[in-house]
Amino acid sequence: MSFETQATLPIATSEAEQHEAAPQTGERHRNESYMSLVWRRLRKSWTGMLGLILVCLLLFSAVFADFLSPVDPKATNVGFSPPQLPSFTDKDGNFVFPPRVYPVRETDELDPVTFQPIIGPDYDNPQIIGLFVKGAPYRLLGLIPLDRHLIGTQDGSPIHFLGTDKFGRDVLSRMLYGSRISLSIALTVVFIVTVVGTTVGMVSGYFGGRFDAWMQRFVELVLAFPQLPLYLALTSLIPVTAPTHVFLVFVVGVMSALGWAQMSREVRGKTLALARIDYVRAAIAVGASDRRIILQHIFPNVMSHVIVAVTLAIPSVVLLESFLGFLGFAVKPPLISWGLMLQDTSTYSVIGSYPWILSPVGIVLITVFAFNALGDGLRDAIDPY
Repeated sequence: MSFETQATLPIATSEAEQHEAAPQTGERHRNESYMSLVWRRLRKSWTGMLGLILVCLLLFSAVFADFLSPVDPKATNVGFSPPQLPSFTDKDGNFVFPPRVYPVRETDELDPVTFQPIIGPDYDNPQIIGLFVKGAPYRLLGLIPLDRHLIGTQDGSPIHFLGTDKFGRDVLSRMLYGSRISLSIALTVVFIVTVVGTTVGMVSGYFGGRFDAWMQRFVELVLAFPQLPLYLALTSLIPVTAPTHVFLVFVVGVMSALGWAQMSREVRGKTLALARIDYVRAAIAVGASDRRIILQHIFPNVMSHVIVAVTLAIPSVVLLESFLGFLGFAVKPPLISWGLMLQDTSTYSVIGSYPWILSPVGIVLITVFAFNALGDGLRDAIDPY
């Protein structure tokens, strides 16, 4: 009994064609730059990518706060007003589009705690919500005069998605404008701290000896100061009548002067380990200058730690600014910051009657989470090998 079998022979190809058709994965990865490897690993961390997206949104909202704000943040109204939520129904419950909000008005009833007139929605005068509507004039990026806002009412009436404060100012618009001051303070302080701390740490760790010993004693002296009492003492030295920009510069200077020491100590520890590596000793042996060794060999290797330290230091400065602003020692009117907005929450009865003024707490928490998540993602992706 015979069986007939058929076999399919593979088509012969040359070695060059096979190499072109299927490049080796390891070779492709070896040809990638360092930043490409970091980005490829960062994309695998969903928390890191979420933090990156939130950070980009925060920076975007700070830059384009004029366009995103529905009303002028300095415009006043009747006082505390509850949030106006968009509604897709009219007063009879029928579906309507585009959505609308209902203006608030004082009723004849009094609040049993504050004895103020209770404010309620006016269903007889709805306001239609629109996009790219006309509103308060402003200058985009400080240059281009415009009067268009992303969202607002079609008739130009004020709209308060997060309510108003005790002076009737829109909370959402003030939060967007406040992000400029709060994030600017955080980024400026962290930039100064990073430059000074990294420079002092690398120089101290590389040269060592008596210079390193004296420098570290000075660093320990700075770290020994109780920071919070010193913040309050130094900021109270400025007279109340001083210009706002002078007060702001002084606050940034105080935060930077007390914050660089920890960064310096961390970078010094990394530099002490790198100074004993073979390629640094080889550079010293061939006669390379100290400046070249620090900038070309040590600095690139401490950058990974510095980047992560920066992303973790920004939320700390944001929290510190919010705390000092709550106490009245950070930013003075007419400037707007998240900490300054939190001063309205100092009275328990106000929080109980008008809880929407706690909205700045939410944006502070989002900012802290965003930078911490991005820092955790970068910490895992910074060494992709």
